[in-house]
Amino acid sequence: MAISIKINKTPQSRVHLVDFDNIQFGTIFSDHMFRVDYKDGEWKDAQILPYGDISLAPSLSALHYGQAIFEGMKAFKNPEGGAQLFRPTENLHRLNISAKRMAMPELPENIFMEGLKQLIKLDEKWIPTKIGSALYIRPFMFATDDFVGVRPSKTFSFIIFTCPVNSYYPKPIKVLVEEKYVRAFDGGIGSVKAAGNYGSSMLPTQEAQQKGFDQIIWTDGREHEYVEESGTTNLFFVLGDKVLTPNLDGTILQGVTRNSCIKILKEKGFTVEERKISMKEIVEAYDNGLLKDAFGTGTAAIIARIAGFNYKGKEYILPPIEEREISNLLYDTLGGIYTSQMEDKFNWIVKI
Repeated sequence: MAISIKINKTPQSRVHLVDFDNIQFGTIFSDHMFRVDYKDGEWKDAQILPYGDISLAPSLSALHYGQAIFEGMKAFKNPEGGAQLFRPTENLHRLNISAKRMAMPELPENIFMEGLKQLIKLDEKWIPTKIGSALYIRPFMFATDDFVGVRPSKTFSFIIFTCPVNSYYPKPIKVLVEEKYVRAFDGGIGSVKAAGNYGSSMLPTQEAQQKGFDQIIWTDGREHEYVEESGTTNLFFVLGDKVLTPNLDGTILQGVTRNSCIKILKEKGFTVEERKISMKEIVEAYDNGLLKDAFGTGTAAIIARIAGFNYKGKEYILPPIEEREISNLLYDTLGGIYTSQMEDKFNWIVKI
């Protein structure tokens, strides 16, 4: 079912001011944004308007009680110069899983897709064409009740804005296995993309960076023994001829890139195991020369190769990038599908 979207174009585009070869991730924003509001039990007043500040009450519910969720997506250019998206309905599905867990209204697919497509079409010139670059898309929803009191908000806003980006991790990352802080517990919100999950990760990540690491690997909240995910990515380890990734047990985000990598690997005949992975198993594999690769997967990072990790004060250095069969294969395959330089066997691409 089609929806009516009011469009208010910016009087002057800023795209000509951007140096697309030198973009710091998440700092340059495109001309427009999409917004739709939830009130009186329905989504209404859909509009595309110039990107800019929004007015917020000091008592805004989201600011005090954390009812806020978000997604991350990308748009790419194909060889014909057209814009296209990668698995957008999977992001909507995960957004609605997050909304349900956070007592927020689900967003209908027609509103999400129509708003997204019209926004990307309007700002199509903002999509970079440099290899490894893309137009990053940030859909998010937050509670808007002008009320101080612990209860679910009755009103919400959903907004999508975009920003051109280059690589999130321009080089392999060095990570610290976290053994003090905990990201998520059983029964919590670790499996949803809630803003608070990232707020609580700031201090542990900052402390790791002060020690010379780029990111951390979260471990379980009971024993600090089983790996879960990294700060911005799901995790994969190649042990011998098997590819391992932690199973989705309620504390780990269901990554769209993670799911895509699993499908690609299985289609190419690799053995992929989704299960609990202990640090003991990883260290033993390393000591026996079986740890061939370790990497993170995510929309922003795509494939983030792990150069090495620190566990209990000991450094473990992984093989050089050119020797990484699995992560190189996935990076090349995803990049090829994103830009239609490679066959899309899974029908993941949605053209605008």
